Parts: sequence; structure tokens; C-alpha cells
Amino acid sequence: QVQLVESGGGLVQAGGSLRLSCAASGRTFSSYPMAWFRQAPGKEREFVTGFTVGSTPYYADSVKGRFTNSRDNAGNTMYLQMNSLKPEDTGVYYCATATTRRFGSPPSSPGAYDYWGQGTQVTVSS
Repeated sequence: QVQLVESGGGLVQAGGSLRLSCAASGRTFSSYPMAWFRQAPGKEREFVTGFTVGSTPYYADSVKGRFTNSRDNAGNTMYLQMNSLKPEDTGVYYCATATTRRFGSPPSSPGAYDYWGQGTQVTVSS
């Protein structure tokens, strides 16, 4: 059974940093897309960053240059280093993976992902 567990969220002042982790189990994840999404109160879930097979990370324009997505060699833990945080980065951050192998850019629609973690809250104060 595929399981995704996020950790590392918290409260931080604007300009600060946080590192999120997503521990994945149940299969080999390096062959499938993995992504981070976030959802702010009253807003739709949005793509933040993700990988596909053999790809480098893709990023939403809003986080380029500030966030870094990486994963361990086995591909079973994904990390999100978030620097220069802004209040608009506040939300619940989710990791997700799909059951369909893809190449090139990862899908940015939440509907393309089949498994989700429970989410971790990130709050950035001004």
C-alpha cells in the first residue's frame, strides 16, 4: 500500500526558512511523478514543484529561486527546502504521487495524482 507522510511544517517569520520532508513507502517512487502542492484557506490546491522520471525539478513561477525540491537516491524521500518565505506561502503543503509513469514536465493538476499525504501546515507571519 502506498503511503506518503509529510513533516517539517511550522510557523516562521517572513524571510525565514523551513524544510519539509515526504517519506514514501509501498513501491519504488523514482519511476513515477512526485510533487508538492499547497492549499491556502479558501483557495484551490496548487502545484508547487515536482519531478517525473529522470527529470530535474519543475517549479511554479511563484517559488522559483526560493524553493528547492530534492529527493534521496532511492527516490523514497522527497524534500522541499523553502527559503525567503513570504506570507503568501502560507498553507497546507501536500506531497503526492501518480501511478502513471511520465517523462518531461510533471502534471500540475491535482487530479493527475493518485496518492496524497495528510499535509503539513506552513504559516509565514509578516
